[in-house]
Amino acid sequence: MDIAGLSIALSQIKVQGDIGVAVLGKAMDLSETLGAGMVEMLDAAAMEQSVAPHIGGNIDVSI
Repeated sequence: MDIAGLSIALSQIKVQGDIGVAVLGKAMDLSETLGAGMVEMLDAAAMEQSVAPHIGGNIDVSI
């Protein structure tokens, strides 16, 4: 049984796990930022509709 080889393998596994957690953390941060942006856009659209409710309600088409 090679103790040094086992130690290196376990260290590499730990590093890979730490990297995976860091990447998932970054993905969560990005998702949170994008979600906040979407909420902000929806709020802006709701505000526009409440300020001018007659705009965008009807479409006149002539052929």
